[in-house]
Amino acid sequence: MSSLTLPEQLRSPASSLRAANYPGLDDWRGKTIGQHPQWAQHPDFARSIEELNTVPPLVFAGEVDRLRARLAEVASGEAFFLQGGDCAETFEGATADKISGRVRTLLQMAVVLTYGASMPVVKMGRMAGQFSKPRSSNEETRDGVTLPSFRGEMVNGFDFTPESREHDPNRMLRGYHTSASTLNLIRAFTQGGFADLRRVHQWNMGFAANPAYSRYETMAREIDHAVKFMAACGADFDALRTTEFFAGHEALLLDYERALTRIDSRTDLPYGTSAHFLWIGERTRELDGAHVDLLSRLRNPIGVKLGPGTTGEDALRLIDALDPEREPGRLTFITRMGAKNIREKLPPVIKAVQEAGARPVWVTDPMHGNTVSLPSGYKTRNFDDVVDEVRGFFEVHRELGSFPGGIHVEMTGDDVAECLGGSDPVAESSFAERYETLCDPRLNHMQSLEIAFLVAEYLSNQN
Repeated sequence: MSSLTLPEQLRSPASSLRAANYPGLDDWRGKTIGQHPQWAQHPDFARSIEELNTVPPLVFAGEVDRLRARLAEVASGEAFFLQGGDCAETFEGATADKISGRVRTLLQMAVVLTYGASMPVVKMGRMAGQFSKPRSSNEETRDGVTLPSFRGEMVNGFDFTPESREHDPNRMLRGYHTSASTLNLIRAFTQGGFADLRRVHQWNMGFAANPAYSRYETMAREIDHAVKFMAACGADFDALRTTEFFAGHEALLLDYERALTRIDSRTDLPYGTSAHFLWIGERTRELDGAHVDLLSRLRNPIGVKLGPGTTGEDALRLIDALDPEREPGRLTFITRMGAKNIREKLPPVIKAVQEAGARPVWVTDPMHGNTVSLPSGYKTRNFDDVVDEVRGFFEVHRELGSFPGGIHVEMTGDDVAECLGGSDPVAESSFAERYETLCDPRLNHMQSLEIAFLVAEYLSNQN
């Protein structure tokens, strides 16, 4: 994670009191709010919001500004954006081992991309705030019993009971504190030696031999030789010892995001301090909706998910709403169109944006458009479909002369079995013992590395 020195943090305090009176920050309340929890009448709602209004920010405005500058480099084709993490984080999953596993996997993917494509990588975890999920239905029925759908642990519980499925605003407080501890650990990992490039071999320890790991070990040896050569030449290792690592999540719960909005004393502008990067989902990107309205007023870099139904006109209107000044690094379009649609649906959107002279960051999400349900009841994704959407994303951008700026994946550092296929194939028979997600299926550690090698090859060819 980008790290600020203490004096800089103290010079840049953020105020929640001034946010209460900042013009326009509460206009979203009068608009349509998709996917909104039903907890306003809960007896603890007002107290929970009041506490969130006064807690310290989770990220600092200076860090947010640094990310926007990094994403501007991506928009100009000078860097690549890597984002990955859980579909939906869990409170119990915020352990040192689980967090370090995800961070380690992202660091490995970033090393593969940097070394293979000779390009800087902006690293971001889908972490420290991804505790809520949009759902296609407000309710779920089992054996004749209907209860509210599970919307992530910041809203309600996974257990199918009336008590668990109640929308509880107290969960926002637990989400805040869990995010704070997660961010604290990430900072320690990325600034305290865990991310040192001289540890590239150690990041791979503990995993069984397979094609992806063997390929990684070969690359790690080459990096090791290069680092030793630099040391012999007296090169400075400061840039190799630590790394910038940012955090982002879907800004689904507007009560939470608004309560954590602060006014930066340097600029007198509002920042969302729940994460460096916030994105709007495919289900909540209505131009006249509450999510677009609130996020349009924050200084954070903003992402928008674009599904196969997106038109060029949709994209241009979103640019006008969220990035009217055409500021480099401000807006990221995350396309999630599915392997069957990417080559047909993406080109007209890119062309419309190009003709308008806008330069958002283009990122592929090859996960959400390729989800299938099996007769057994499991939700899964075929690894071949994920790969094909990535391939199609690069093909389209190469044909149109635009830059394929990043990849956004749901992944874990664990050896789970949730997505079918890969070079060491995951079979459905493994789901009974190794299917762990509470929501959507994720790439395991090996499949994540495979994707990284694939993208590195495409980027190398693109250059």
